[in-house]
Amino acid sequence: MSKIGQQSITVSPSVNIEITDKTIVVKGQKGQMSITVPHFLAIARDGDILTVTRQNDSKRQKASHGLYRSLIANAVFGVEKEWEKQIEVVGTGFNVKPQGSGIVLKLGLSHVIDFQPPKEVKITVEGNNIIIVSGADKQQVGEVAQQIKSIKKSDPYKGKGLRYKGEVIKLKPGKKAKTTA
Repeated sequence: MSKIGQQSITVSPSVNIEITDKTIVVKGQKGQMSITVPHFLAIARDGDILTVTRQNDSKRQKASHGLYRSLIANAVFGVEKEWEKQIEVVGTGFNVKPQGSGIVLKLGLSHVIDFQPPKEVKITVEGNNIIIVSGADKQQVGEVAQQIKSIKKSDPYKGKGLRYKGEVIKLKPGKKAKTTA
């Protein structure tokens, strides 16, 4: 059986869950999300615990069982506390400034980059070199963070560019290091 699918989901009192037919609506302080589950999965609520069960042990149902349990658990966490990704701006002269609901990036290019996120995702700036992307939907937060990061990938020789906070870039040796060896 699916080990992830078997785990129950604990729901805090501040999260409201409505289960109708094959749609589950999760509402909380930080937002609202709805998830449509396949017909072969059943969602049961017992007090503050949610469980997801499947009809049989076919390969497709086993895979979907764990997936939808994780999606529901991510939604419950997201509407209560929000998901967050942090991106560092590394490089001399590189910086980021908030502008309205978006950000303006100066990354050594011939022009500044104005990035506007979708309305469900919030972007904040800490100092002038850390971008914080947050929202209730884990997938959408990750997509927006990756879109920002792909604007200026980290240089493999100097390490300048955008990277996730805590990400380690292994630098390549330059021409000088190769000739002396």
